[in-house]
Amino acid sequence: MTAVNSQLPKLPVTDVLPELGRVLLEGNRAVLSAPPGAGKTTLVPLYLLEQPWCTGKIILLEPRRLAARAAAGRMASLLGEAVGDTVGYRMRLDNRISAATRIEVVTEGVFARMILDDPELNGVSAVLFDEFHERSLDADFGLALALDAQSALREDLKLLVMSATLDVERVAALLDEAPVVKSEGRSFPIDIRHSDRAPQERIEDAMARAVLEAHASESGSILAFLPGQAEILRTKERLEQRLPTPTVLVPLYGNLSQKEQDLAIKPAPGGTRKIVLATSIAETSITIDGVRIVIDSGLQRLPVFEPSTGITRLETLRVSRASADQRAGRAGRTEPGIAIRLWHAGQTAALPAFTPPQILASDLSALALDLAHWGVRDPADLRFLDQPPAPALKEARDLLRMMGALDGQDGITEMGRQMRSLSLPPRLAAMAIAGAASGHASAACQLAVLMTEQGLGGPSIDLDERLRSFRNERGERAESARKLAARLAASLPKAHTETNEPVSAGALLLHAYPDRVAIQRGGRGRFVMANGRGAELPETERLAASRMLVIADLTGRAAQARILAAAEIDRATVEEELGPAIIRADESVFDLQSRQVRARKVVRLGALVLEETPLPRPTGQAAAEALAAGVRLLGLDALPFSKDAQQLRERLGFLHRTIGAPWPDVSDEALLEQLENWFVPFQSGRTSLDGVDVGGLTQGLQSLIPHEVMRDLDRLAPTHFDAPTGQRHPIRYDGDEPVLAIRVQELFGLKAHPAVAGGRLPLLLELTSPAHRPIQTTRDLAGFWTGSWKDVRADMRGRYPKHPWPEDPANAPPTHRAKPRGT
Repeated sequence: MTAVNSQLPKLPVTDVLPELGRVLLEGNRAVLSAPPGAGKTTLVPLYLLEQPWCTGKIILLEPRRLAARAAAGRMASLLGEAVGDTVGYRMRLDNRISAATRIEVVTEGVFARMILDDPELNGVSAVLFDEFHERSLDADFGLALALDAQSALREDLKLLVMSATLDVERVAALLDEAPVVKSEGRSFPIDIRHSDRAPQERIEDAMARAVLEAHASESGSILAFLPGQAEILRTKERLEQRLPTPTVLVPLYGNLSQKEQDLAIKPAPGGTRKIVLATSIAETSITIDGVRIVIDSGLQRLPVFEPSTGITRLETLRVSRASADQRAGRAGRTEPGIAIRLWHAGQTAALPAFTPPQILASDLSALALDLAHWGVRDPADLRFLDQPPAPALKEARDLLRMMGALDGQDGITEMGRQMRSLSLPPRLAAMAIAGAASGHASAACQLAVLMTEQGLGGPSIDLDERLRSFRNERGERAESARKLAARLAASLPKAHTETNEPVSAGALLLHAYPDRVAIQRGGRGRFVMANGRGAELPETERLAASRMLVIADLTGRAAQARILAAAEIDRATVEEELGPAIIRADESVFDLQSRQVRARKVVRLGALVLEETPLPRPTGQAAAEALAAGVRLLGLDALPFSKDAQQLRERLGFLHRTIGAPWPDVSDEALLEQLENWFVPFQSGRTSLDGVDVGGLTQGLQSLIPHEVMRDLDRLAPTHFDAPTGQRHPIRYDGDEPVLAIRVQELFGLKAHPAVAGGRLPLLLELTSPAHRPIQTTRDLAGFWTGSWKDVRADMRGRYPKHPWPEDPANAPPTHRAKPRGT
């Protein structure tokens, strides 16, 4: 053992370090499973640093900045050094590394950019993926890239995936059945208790109650997990006046400054106790000294992206069992602890095993751009633990093509390379490039950084207001963010020198969110966007009175999207900045109120009509196409199908269900999709639903039948059945099977059961009395004659004595008349 390793503290993971070193000496991939508090985050990198194969740096990935700073600080203190010497960290707004740094703790997004820019990872001996169970998009992508680089360029690169709660088998399989090293021990025992929350009890009330009870009955500091900032602040309000002194009450969530976050994890001053109210930010890779009680709400807030709307909404969900174990593990880091769960013990088994992978519910535009930069068209060519969903990837690539970042074959363009170089989400990168082209690089980059760093510039929805506040905001985090914005601006190619003329946030945002330009419709605070979706603001907000907005952030479901960040804009600026996207055209449209077609001259941005002028009523195909749009809105019930046309639909529907192709699908959904084929050509010049050509509807349906099978229609699905009496009776095709309603006397003498579809499908016979009342249904007429006919005859002959009820109907003459008088 080297000098450094001999000084490391003895923690549960210590016992497996030699095995881990041997596995990585013999191979280049491994998985380490160790429970919370085992010491893997700090001891493993320091141990591996002294291995003979480690001649370069070790990169340790952490899911959050707080965890990265804490891990680097802990390792540096074990070496008796300052952060930035042997151990440093690198993240978006803060770097502490030097020429002497050999262990770099980086956030997962930073690593993805490192390997994309240097696929060989020159000077790196090992990459360690810590807390991989959190399954962030950046971690999944980073591992996929590292495996690809290792296979093609760096066979000597060591890859280690670590977690306390990990789906070990799946990860090991992804790494070609890599060896799994397990550390079974825990630093200290944890007593898990349950305090069931009543169904109507608010989470902040339940948490405040549990905190006060634990504070009164137990010793030590408390870490309480809540789903989000709002619940933390409400719980804090409930506790502030009720906690005895000396107790320090501190929040811990992502919007806090680095200084405030570091304060939350520092030990409580001597003689005091600390209560930390935290989100999932405190779930992994940090030790809050003095904490021996964890209280878990059992809830977390996760972003969910909907490709069809482009909206990411936050959903409050139950934590997974893995997360619950992680949280409980925080109580046993420094001494025996207690974990109190605010749910019934029996509910734990119903929790999902793991938190859903972020890749399955995220905006994939940045991933799609990075894949193009890596030269991958099909993500299946990389080893993702879960492949990115095809709909979200398609939506992302469509967006990137619209921005000019991808070409028609999804290859990266020069614009795409410029966007990637900025380390910004694609939309904001496009905004920064456009801002630089107009002499507003600084303002565009400040706005971009503001929007990627939660909490900067205050909570206002109005981005002009937040941008002004950000420029004057004090504090280390704000200063670091402004420096980052300046670096980004300096790296941009500038078509014009930087101007001092002010520019509104809205004018800049147009280049990031052209599809979210919105016009007020339906009253104060209600808007419709260029993508056709609606969005709302509280009526009390100043922006609620605006005529036009650019919406940068919104949440909620498509029908009730709530605006989180926006800026005011005017039409002149929209036309100046988005000129090529604005269409001036003559349109024929359907008016829902009058159910008629009208024409107008429009100025349009996407689904937004900026201006319209009436034109004379349209004619010809244009009128029919607009009428078809009305049918799509109102449904097929708006069309006056004749009895013959409706019967034709039913017959065709029957043939499609029973035979399939080439008989057409004439369901409502199929016909609405094909209006251009069967409706428009037969309604030329029609301008209202009341004026639809009824005969044209029948002709249109007939046009869907392939010519080569048209002659078979009457044979396979006849409209009528010719009874032995010579009478014709309609066949119904409106149900699951064809039905013939007929008086039983008309079938006398018939031994074979009537059938359609070339004799393949028997008719469902609804046999009726002479008064046309049902007496029996059958799909086997011959069996009916020899079977239940006897009972029917006994019952019916007394009711209808004037009609024949022979003992042997199969050989009796058919009739549709009563018996002659006197017989």
